[in-house]
Amino acid sequence: MSDIKAATLEYATRLGDDSVVLGHRISEWVSYGPFLEEDIAYGNVSLDYIGRARMFYTYAAELAADGRDEDDFAFMRNDREYRNLLLMEMPKGDFAYSQVRQLFADVYYTVLLPELLQSKDETLSAIAAKAIKETKYHLRRSRDWVLRLGDGTEESHKRTQKAVDQLWGYTHEMFDMDETEQLLADEGIGVDVSKLRDAWLKMVTDILTEATITVPEDSWAVRGGRTGYHTENLGHMLTEMQIVHRSNPGCKW
Repeated sequence: MSDIKAATLEYATRLGDDSVVLGHRISEWVSYGPFLEEDIAYGNVSLDYIGRARMFYTYAAELAADGRDEDDFAFMRNDREYRNLLLMEMPKGDFAYSQVRQLFADVYYTVLLPELLQSKDETLSAIAAKAIKETKYHLRRSRDWVLRLGDGTEESHKRTQKAVDQLWGYTHEMFDMDETEQLLADEGIGVDVSKLRDAWLKMVTDILTEATITVPEDSWAVRGGRTGYHTENLGHMLTEMQIVHRSNPGCKW
């Protein structure tokens, strides 16, 4: 396998991991939303991310050409083999916590996907084209909720500010580059995410300011997801997510 092909396989897997982990986290709110419409919205957003993960994993399996399929990538790897961003695996938390995490992720995809759309890799570009449409709705929803919670009651404001403070240090990892991503960026296949932080920060700052939320200082940062070092939260989540498939390997539904 060439260096470019191996790097693209790793890249597609990372993007799939981000999507499946966040999609599962969102699904944990189904039947626990504040009202019926929000329950349905959570289900729809979760399915968008799971569908996105399936496309990335299917492409990864095609590149690997070793007999694995999308289910193997999702269900037959342990937490040390996952390469998702740490932000995506943080626990559900309260409603404000989940909405703030969703806002950070939605703005990230808002600045990332248009760049991935320009990829010389036709498959990655096609996935980005589909995901861009979904992300516009996702951001509108998370933005509205953060504004509503931040500039709402004293309690909702306090919880939203606490969520921002607790999650901020996990956002720096989104804009780190390693050798794999730099190689693909140089080849016009991947995205140089280091160039996206200013745009992300401006959008997030504008929304948080409108929500009367204070933007934290960059006083701490946690990294490791891209190299397989995760919080304990991912292991617990994968245990639940993978139990049926691992209990019945190869089963056709």
